[in-house]
Amino acid sequence: MTQLRRQMLEELERRNYSASTVRAYVRTVEDFAHYFKQRPDRLGPEQIRQYQAHLFRDRKLAPNTVAQRVAALRFFYIRTLGQEWNLDRAPYPKRPRRLPNILSPQQVTRLINAADSTFHRMIVMTLYATGVRRLELTRLEIADIDSERMVVHVRNGKGGKDRDVMLSEQLLVALRQYLRGLRRKPDRWLFPGGAWHTGNYPISTGTVWNACHYATQRAGITKPVHPHILRHCFATHLLEAGADLRTIQMLLGHRDLEETARYLHLSSRQLSDVASPLDSLQLQAAKQPDPGQH
Repeated sequence: MTQLRRQMLEELERRNYSASTVRAYVRTVEDFAHYFKQRPDRLGPEQIRQYQAHLFRDRKLAPNTVAQRVAALRFFYIRTLGQEWNLDRAPYPKRPRRLPNILSPQQVTRLINAADSTFHRMIVMTLYATGVRRLELTRLEIADIDSERMVVHVRNGKGGKDRDVMLSEQLLVALRQYLRGLRRKPDRWLFPGGAWHTGNYPISTGTVWNACHYATQRAGITKPVHPHILRHCFATHLLEAGADLRTIQMLLGHRDLEETARYLHLSSRQLSDVASPLDSLQLQAAKQPDPGQH
């Protein structure tokens, strides 16, 4: 391990970055250096601009992916090398703001019922009932299910923050049945990995993705459904049921209320509460066209 790599890993660990972010940041710096065949500390703003263009032009990466690569390089130059970062020389790419697909409550019901095993059913149910992220779900422990307070403790979420979310009565009953049905009751993890789910380590994020993917196929849902879609459904359906944005922000673990406010664009209740300006106009009835007109 080179001294630069060791320094970068130490800086990332000191700031409690997630393991996936650490891997992504280190891989980006390695790829950056490999592209120019030089040590990264000998490269500067001009090379960063060329690298950004290469990611867009040659690798056809999405703006969000390129933004993550730029963030990794920014961290390396500022935190590891102690250099200044000029946004004018290496700006973040503009990210398109697309609204995610949202399932109706009826479609979520079909999705849960179509799960191909009890294990996958519990994964899909927990995602929707709590709104947790995919990685957060893999880290849930049995001790995090607090049936006395009826909350689920989410530990070390995005940004290293803990939070509590509501524990659904229906989810609690299903979790108890699921745990009783396992070949061996887990010692720690709510969703253990390994054969027959008896390992002393949690499931992978890929297992969570597969649970949603297979259920989507079996349910005959044509929309693409992945774990984060269920997080969007959780927030949107809460908003439609009357929950306020501040509460939803806390449940999702969003740092900025603006991030939560996008669910206003997804809520059918919010849209139906607002009338089109056309409805306020007193229009005359349309004239019927003459029979000879086309």
